[in-house]
Amino acid sequence: MMRSLWTAATGMGAQQLNVDVIAHNLANVNTTGFKKSRAEFEDLIYQTLRQPGATQVSGQMIPTGVQVGMGVKPTAIMKIFTQGDYQHTENQLDLAIEGKGFFKVLMGDEEVYTRAGAFKVDQNGVVVDSNGHVLQPQFTVPEGTTSLVVDPGGQITALGADSTVLAQAQINTYTFINPAGLYAIGKNLFRPTDASGDPVEGTPGTDDFGTIAQGFLEMSNVDVVDSMVNMIIAQRAYEMNSKAIQTSDQMLQIANQLKR
Repeated sequence: MMRSLWTAATGMGAQQLNVDVIAHNLANVNTTGFKKSRAEFEDLIYQTLRQPGATQVSGQMIPTGVQVGMGVKPTAIMKIFTQGDYQHTENQLDLAIEGKGFFKVLMGDEEVYTRAGAFKVDQNGVVVDSNGHVLQPQFTVPEGTTSLVVDPGGQITALGADSTVLAQAQINTYTFINPAGLYAIGKNLFRPTDASGDPVEGTPGTDDFGTIAQGFLEMSNVDVVDSMVNMIIAQRAYEMNSKAIQTSDQMLQIANQLKR
């Protein structure tokens, strides 16, 4: 009975983590470029009381055996990089990637990556993200620019009053072999790791790289209904594990009262 107390406790801890992950998803349901996470679990070791397939003295083989599990533990919280919905903003520097790829921005001296394309212009005319990180390659909007045009292939062009070209640059995007292996550092930014692999640079619209849509933002890929259903399932699983603890406690109390 003591085993069941600890086993159910691992279940409660796992479901608490599951709810934490779902709550984080729901909190970012309106975050630009946010990618939802999923908690993954595995069963713990087993105490083997009878080995399956063992041979008895009579020579007969035991078909099933007796193994008692010790509970559950979390193994991963996986980022799911499915495409989010698009929001039409008509802002010239709102960019969405249609398909695979990340924008590269410079955070201090470090190159980091993002799916959030809500770019702005700072006091020097440099294109930056919402936190002032410079879009790579750096593009400075010249004085006298009346409009900015970004084509699906990533070429950004600053046009003057008479539609003359004042400046041009190529915005490339980056893919990873395993984007789920990226390290989330907050602020819609990701850092490459050994698990994600090195970034692969490419021109939007070529090979397996997504195109760029100007005047659109990619929204969060969180499905509210799906998240709420998963939260209900996690809550009920938490309750069931708590009931297992209560039942084990009652059984221990009965055993304790055998001798009065």
